[in-house]
Amino acid sequence: MEFKRIIDENRETYMAELFEVLRQESISAEDRGIRECVELVAGKLTNAGMDSVEIIETDRHPIIYGEYHVSDEAKTMLIYGHYDVQPPDPLEEWESPPFEPAIRDGRVYARGAGDNKGQIMAQILAVKTYIKAEGSLPINLKFVIEGEEETGSPNLPAFVEKNREKLETDLVYTSDGPMLADGHPVVLLGVRGLLYVELIAEGSKFDNHSGNKGNIARNPAWELMDLLGTMKDDDGKVLIEGFYDDVLPPTEKELELIDRLPFDLEEVRENIGDENIEFTKEDYYRALCFEPTFNIAGFTSGYGGEGAKTIIPAEAKVKMDMRLVMNQDPDEIFERLRRHVEKHAPNVEVKKLGMMQPSRTSSELEFIEPMRKSAEISFGKEAFIQPSLGGSLPDAVWTKILGVPSVVVPYANVDEANHSPNENLIVEHFYKGIETTCRVISEMGKLDRKNNI
Repeated sequence: MEFKRIIDENRETYMAELFEVLRQESISAEDRGIRECVELVAGKLTNAGMDSVEIIETDRHPIIYGEYHVSDEAKTMLIYGHYDVQPPDPLEEWESPPFEPAIRDGRVYARGAGDNKGQIMAQILAVKTYIKAEGSLPINLKFVIEGEEETGSPNLPAFVEKNREKLETDLVYTSDGPMLADGHPVVLLGVRGLLYVELIAEGSKFDNHSGNKGNIARNPAWELMDLLGTMKDDDGKVLIEGFYDDVLPPTEKELELIDRLPFDLEEVRENIGDENIEFTKEDYYRALCFEPTFNIAGFTSGYGGEGAKTIIPAEAKVKMDMRLVMNQDPDEIFERLRRHVEKHAPNVEVKKLGMMQPSRTSSELEFIEPMRKSAEISFGKEAFIQPSLGGSLPDAVWTKILGVPSVVVPYANVDEANHSPNENLIVEHFYKGIETTCRVISEMGKLDRKNNI
């Protein structure tokens, strides 16, 4: 197609545009560079050829909305992404400054290169490419680019609820997260949900001497450890009453899909950094797609510096995240957790820090296979369909609030190091992501003419 030639002719220009966006800080957790990034990305949408671009305020960070209208009869696709990034710490572990993008060994290194600036820029530049090649798009296209994904998208559900008519679409298309190992593309039909909590145990009003006050002062760290011991057994089963009650088992079709997925245990071990992991292919994908998690993300208490400090800490905190599957509800799981804590450690405070609903789209829909083929042709490797992403995105705002199907097709490499130092995106994945988006737009146009989706 003509757009492939245009991508090749504009490689340097497109990379320069990506670098411009990567240089702009946009750390949502710290409110750094947000407004500047909003203006920059909105300008990129306008320059790509969108009919209209709006900056819509929320209770915190703005949402960028773009629209390209062909006709009322044409099919509509909404592209979702985010312009915010994680903090770059620890800075000393970066080989080059996180907001000074650099290319080394065929990869772009910068905070946001893979998550999500590199991927959303590939989609924006695909619009520019397609319009240059064909003069116009064959479908109606909308963009929603938010600035709070890295802090749990707290204002996105209200935005979608309030703007149902504006956001009306036939499907939502997202490029976020990593591809499969060895560069195999994947069409993801859903995500796990998320519940993030903090448990806080208070002891004395201040730290005490562990000798002079030992056996006398209460140690909240032990109290939290005892509580955690009531929550999970030696086999990893969560013991909170009702935790698994609403979990939906995989369908036969979903089991067929995971049976087709590639699996290499050595690659899994290398990507995780643990040579002792043991999984069969079926158990690996069941654990990743269909089973909830119950994870300790951090435990803080007492003295953790160099040398020794003999104290009984005054406070202990544990941060936990639970990845939830269909049909678990984060609010209900939080309530069950709260009741468990009240029963076993009533003095421990439970705080809800964030949540997302799980989401799933049917594999039977007509556009799934054309999307899979688009990625396969563009990347030159077999593409697969996976029932769910192991991680969490605010996908349920589309499937549950807007009531439309939603798919995720990642363009980033499996070792993108998102959220870590030396985040990176393989250069060719950026260009192939542009090509994939162009092909998806083209295939959606064909489905439109057939009057099906």
